Amino acid sequence: MMRMFRASAAEIEKTEEGATPLDPIDIAAPKPAPNRNAMIGAVPAPYAGGLVATGGQLGMLGNRDVMDTPFNQTSYTAQTIMDQQARTIADVTANDASVRPNWPSATFNTGFNIRGFSINPWDISMNGLYGVVPTQNPAVEFAERIEILKGPSALLNGVPPFGSVGGAVNVVPKRAGDEPLTRLTASYYSNLQPGVTVDIGRRFGEDKQFGVRFNGVYRKGDTAVDRQKQELVGTFLGLDYRGDRMRLSADLGYQRQHMDSPIRIVGLSSGLPVPAAPKSTSNWSQPWSYADVTEFFGMMRGEYDLSPDWTASFAVGGRGYDAKYLWSNPLIANNNGNFVDNVWTYPSYADASSQELRLHGRFATGFIDHEVTATGTRFYSELGGALSTVASISSNLYYPTFVSRPAIPDISVPRNSDGVLSSLAFADVMSVLDERVQIIAGLREQQIEARNYNTATGAITSRYQKSALSPAVGLVLKPEQNISFYGNYIQGLQQGAVVASNYVNAGEILPPYISTQYELGVKVDWGRIISTVSWFEITQPSGLANSATNTYSADGAQRNRGVELNSYGQLTDAVRFIGGLTLLDGVLTKTAKGAYDGNVATGAPHVQLNLGGEWDTPFVGGLTLSGRVIYTGSQYVDIANTQQIPDWARFDFGMRYKFESYGVPIVIRLNVENAFDRSYWQAAAPAGGAYLSSGAPRRFLLSTSVDF
Repeated sequence: MMRMFRASAAEIEKTEEGATPLDPIDIAAPKPAPNRNAMIGAVPAPYAGGLVATGGQLGMLGNRDVMDTPFNQTSYTAQTIMDQQARTIADVTANDASVRPNWPSATFNTGFNIRGFSINPWDISMNGLYGVVPTQNPAVEFAERIEILKGPSALLNGVPPFGSVGGAVNVVPKRAGDEPLTRLTASYYSNLQPGVTVDIGRRFGEDKQFGVRFNGVYRKGDTAVDRQKQELVGTFLGLDYRGDRMRLSADLGYQRQHMDSPIRIVGLSSGLPVPAAPKSTSNWSQPWSYADVTEFFGMMRGEYDLSPDWTASFAVGGRGYDAKYLWSNPLIANNNGNFVDNVWTYPSYADASSQELRLHGRFATGFIDHEVTATGTRFYSELGGALSTVASISSNLYYPTFVSRPAIPDISVPRNSDGVLSSLAFADVMSVLDERVQIIAGLREQQIEARNYNTATGAITSRYQKSALSPAVGLVLKPEQNISFYGNYIQGLQQGAVVASNYVNAGEILPPYISTQYELGVKVDWGRIISTVSWFEITQPSGLANSATNTYSADGAQRNRGVELNSYGQLTDAVRFIGGLTLLDGVLTKTAKGAYDGNVATGAPHVQLNLGGEWDTPFVGGLTLSGRVIYTGSQYVDIANTQQIPDWARFDFGMRYKFESYGVPIVIRLNVENAFDRSYWQAAAPAGGAYLSSGAPRRFLLSTSVDF
């Protein structure tokens, strides 16, 4: 079938009439996959400008070109991650107008909202597999792509372990390229945090069929926040084999993070106005509080081409998580910023494993081409932890009081819960007229099993076992090869509740909460710029108490509608940009006794704007200047809409300088985040009740990369 080719790394100019043509130039570019069904060694090429890719992984459907995808998805490249000196996935999402962080930047975990709904960091996948990526601020040094899909994805990815419905985040790990790579990067983060990363890639064999990619990162020192220190160490090994019909890959990783005095979300008592945000560098956490997290993770994937049109594959992976915390969530008690700080110790562990079997093939029935996928998945997790209050401290947000470290009891860590998510899914991508009309239709049967345990006796206290069938339909219409009209209907799933003992229907197992999305959009590829306009509506149900009957049911609901405008690419040979605007209308549609029906949903600002770009200066060869503005409208903290965070804007600037010394490529990068050092509350945190999340302080990031 004919496919449109879009140059990204180089353009071919016509020779003048009568001129002698030059020999062809061998342009380094990703080699085509040995089979169109392949996932291993088939990462989509960067789009013009290199900031994002020409496509990404779409769950069970595999890699798809952005113009053939009936969803709004953006895949950020390793080059973007490196040039912006991103340290976490949240740093990468700062490019996206549909995404906002909902946890403080000066803490040990990552969390964000997509389309106004919370995304749990435990729901981030690796190559489409849950339960592999480190849960607490996973280092991005091993990522080739950070892919963000907006909206629910039950058919594509299955039920996320923690039920995120606003979108999906997938990490694609690095693979060794055909050219040898040895890169050393020395870095410095304010206030005093040096670091070093190494990136080594090699291929072996007569046809370079064996690949090894190693990434290591270490940084330790003070952060930009008062009295806060952080240490991060990570090692990541990626292996792959590219045979004629068989492809294999394996990823192994270790990450340990220790942070002293992490800042967490701040609770706000009912009826109080939102206090002014403290100075951006302020730290009200006790100096002896900490988080210490160690995680081992890995996965293996294999593919075998049964024929040129049919491929069978498998994937297995898992993660071991061990953590010790000593932290608190302060509760502000009055207008002066006084708060009560209940300090907890929380040793915990979490083990997870995932498996996937997949059959992907292509055939035709008359004039209709089919691309079908059948898959089976299983995810298991076990969680354990023991929460114990060790101190209660009276302090102040602006003038904190520090006390001596309390005695910390030695607590054994019991099992709290375990569960299994298993599914069977089938999808068919039907296309006609040289793929100008594409229809995606599929079903996923999802089984949800969960058990909670008495931490003292180990006895099962509650059990959950339900299933749900999730359909989805997508449509792509391409009147021209560079124009795509698209639409989708897709669902998201969350585990329902087991009704508590204080209700008349105690013990009732509520069915899974089924969220639904309708979306329409258009994408235009202008040659070196892609623009997308989309409209969406997501309805998410929730549990609701009925005081008249003293029952609990799945009758609550929130509806988020919005319009997204996204664009990225290369304006000129020297100017690249990425930007977007999200207009969001999040409304509570079903609340207890209708008390808050029609109120604005918490953490759902009406306006979100991101605009960033970079310019290769003509006056200094190798010098690139960059900038970015992030604007977020005001947002409510409570469902009564009496507590509101003001709008805020952040400005980031950067530069990089590329040169060679004795034939060795060197890149110096300098980035400044929150350049004007604005103090602000960035989000209403997703913790139930009214919580505030502080914004990022001004941070300087300096690094030097050398390729040997």
